[in-house]
Amino acid sequence: MKLKFFFYLLALLLIAVWVLLFVATFEQRGVLFYVSEGIITVSLLFLILFYRKVVKPLQTIGNGMELLREQDFSSRLSPVGQVEADRIVDVFNRMMDQLKNERLRLREQNYFLDLLISASPMGVVILTFDGEISMINKAGLKFLSISSEEEVKGKLLKELSSPLAEEIGHIKKNESKTIRLSDSMIYRCSSLSFIDRGFAHPFILIESLTSEVIKAEKKAYEKVIRMIAHEVNNTVAGVSSTLESVNEVLETINDTDDLREVMTVCIERSFSMSRFITNFADVVKIPEPQLQEVNLNKRVEACKVFMENICRNRNVDLQLELCAENPVVMMDITLFEQVIVNIIKNATESIGDGGTIYIRTSASPIQLEIVDNGKGISKEDEPKLFTPFFSTKPNGQGIGLIFIRDVLTKHGCTFSLRTYPDGLTRFKILFN
Repeated sequence: MKLKFFFYLLALLLIAVWVLLFVATFEQRGVLFYVSEGIITVSLLFLILFYRKVVKPLQTIGNGMELLREQDFSSRLSPVGQVEADRIVDVFNRMMDQLKNERLRLREQNYFLDLLISASPMGVVILTFDGEISMINKAGLKFLSISSEEEVKGKLLKELSSPLAEEIGHIKKNESKTIRLSDSMIYRCSSLSFIDRGFAHPFILIESLTSEVIKAEKKAYEKVIRMIAHEVNNTVAGVSSTLESVNEVLETINDTDDLREVMTVCIERSFSMSRFITNFADVVKIPEPQLQEVNLNKRVEACKVFMENICRNRNVDLQLELCAENPVVMMDITLFEQVIVNIIKNATESIGDGGTIYIRTSASPIQLEIVDNGKGISKEDEPKLFTPFFSTKPNGQGIGLIFIRDVLTKHGCTFSLRTYPDGLTRFKILFN
């Protein structure tokens, strides 16, 4: 305001001088001319000095404010030749250097973190304050069975059609939980938060424990099975040999038919026990698959022919719904056909008497699905399905699903077994 007043005053003074020159007489004009010339000269000198000392520094500071507003940290201010103003310019330039270096450092850190999150084998799901998904890395997409980030951005976890997302939704803030699903996958999930610009941003960390847990389980039950099989088989061999010898002696004695019958039952029971423990031992001796190109539909049809008689005896209708493309997959025919046979057998036992089993294939993605309308699997039993020695059957050994799990894992397949809200139980096998 003071600067404007000063300029107005100076302008009025110059106008007054020119008016006096216009109205003055000829003699007066000579004197006034020299006076006005002196005033104008002094005014010009003063204006130049004023511009250099006041206006130019203010313009420079204004330019600096504009650079800050535009966040242009690469430009610098030039000195103006005025001591106080140049001190401000120097402080401003040093501040801009620090801001530029800080921004560069933050960009490098953010870029490194983005690469780290993207390449991390752990799933990372960053949420908004409302619990909506704002970012998810590749591992997170894989664990949640989602094809692209765009499908889930802006959605709540409970809105996703993923069993893992449903379980994660029950985890409380700053809590960790181990989740075991019906596809034999095991995850360690943590609900955490990080501070950004003074606010706590929630995120979910998903760590796959499947391979480590399965290795530990297998190592444990392999040792137990080998030890039990060794002791049982040795004992059974000795007992059976003794019983057979006694039975031969009893044949020479009259009126021992009842006793010999008991001996025969004991011998059969001993061999049955040996076969029982051998089944467990066979599970830990699954060979590495010999992969070859195979038409999926053709293998499914072969298994249907093999299982039709068993299904017919239980009044179970076995139907094929095969895709027209007849996809080609890499598999070990012997091992994989045994997997299909076991799945169909389990479905038949679940149905009991009278029902339908559908065997479906698809080409995009390549998938095999075996569906039955049996009694289904309870939510409580789903996480236990692929654990060693667990069975929902009264006389089950709990090794069938372990065999299926190990074979499918060796083939690089992903799979799941669960009963859906429509009441149908689906065993899905996805070829990767």
